[in-house]
Amino acid sequence: MNLIYGIKDKPKFGQMLIFAFQQVLAILAATIAVPAIIGNGMSQAAALFGAGVGTIVYQLFTKFRSPVFLGSSFAFLGSMGAAFAGAASAAAGFAGILLGAAFAGLVYVVIAIVVKLVGVNWINKLMPPVVIGPTVAIIGLSLAGNAVGDLTTGRVAGCSPYVALICGLVTLFAIILFSVYGKKMAKLIPFVLGILVGYVVAAVFTVIGNATGNDALKVIDFAAFNNMKIFAVPDFTFVEAFKGFKEIDGTYIATVAVAYIPVAFVVFAEHIADHKNLSSIIGSDLLEEPGLHRTLLGDGVGSIAGAFFGGCPNTTYGESVGCVAITRNASVVTITTAAVLCMIISFFGPFITFLASIPNCVMGGVCMTLYGFIAVSGLKMIQQVNLGASKNLFVVAVILIAGIGGLSLTFGKVTLTSIACALILGIIANLVVSKAKED
Repeated sequence: MNLIYGIKDKPKFGQMLIFAFQQVLAILAATIAVPAIIGNGMSQAAALFGAGVGTIVYQLFTKFRSPVFLGSSFAFLGSMGAAFAGAASAAAGFAGILLGAAFAGLVYVVIAIVVKLVGVNWINKLMPPVVIGPTVAIIGLSLAGNAVGDLTTGRVAGCSPYVALICGLVTLFAIILFSVYGKKMAKLIPFVLGILVGYVVAAVFTVIGNATGNDALKVIDFAAFNNMKIFAVPDFTFVEAFKGFKEIDGTYIATVAVAYIPVAFVVFAEHIADHKNLSSIIGSDLLEEPGLHRTLLGDGVGSIAGAFFGGCPNTTYGESVGCVAITRNASVVTITTAAVLCMIISFFGPFITFLASIPNCVMGGVCMTLYGFIAVSGLKMIQQVNLGASKNLFVVAVILIAGIGGLSLTFGKVTLTSIACALILGIIANLVVSKAKED
């Protein structure tokens, strides 16, 4: 792919702020969704701040050579729920999720040390393009249902799915048109412009709905702005956690460890897939430079640092990778600026409220493009694979069907996601047929 901005490029300051805001918009919905799902007093603003901190830590470990953003990880939802469920109090639960993030981060640190000692060749042999390509595609395809579901949903309960669909499709085609036909700056910020267009259309429907008393036309919940504070310090996780550490015992610590550590190994597979995908987009193997050991350390320590403030372990975001692919802007300075913006924005009520008020349908239009580009990036990796050979065809087929079919396994409080199951099956299938000749 011909990048407009490479890894080391520095856009002009004004442009860089807009590019960074676009990255924030791309990762926003998922990052603040995790604390909303967990509840128990977790703060969305704190999670946004933690994502910014985690990303900066990641960039420091990778020597500012990997253009990816770290956000709240959905893989640890069950683990976080288990930490709160087994806690004696809410404060102890916050202490538990900090401990859990530390356990998960340490898994990454240990794997990073192993990789540093033995290299990455074993990973390339274990996960060649015939395995990693369809796995990356599954990352995008497995999220397709979320994008389509959001496309017909507004922020108001009585909103008509058809009205929401109109807003979502307007957003989708605005992004497409700006990206394909846009000139200069417009071509580089299709998500910012697309979201603004979609938001305006949703606002028009909502104003008409409020004026006529027709709930079906109400897409945006403007009531969120009523009690908005101009400035507020986020409810950082460590504040409550420090109160709860005295309430935890060895049994609870073991429960948290069992809930978090196995999931960290699952997320490790997704970490490799995301970095392989990003490598194909920027034309540079990130597993070699800055090196998988550095990306793992950045991800692991970044998760610990991010959870200290926001409670959520972080992970590399496919939405961020998709944004890089569509805009062809791989500038690490842009990613780092986005991280700083997240930290600043988390203190200002108007920004947080506006971002949180963006309707699901508008973000659904955005995610159709982001998730689609992730899937296409994975399929492009398979182009170098001879699918005329049965041995390769079977490996790709197994991964695609297991992933799209949603095969997942649960062992107690540990869940192997469909992506992890598809990848494991693909590795096994590839090992079984690896010695066969291509027919």
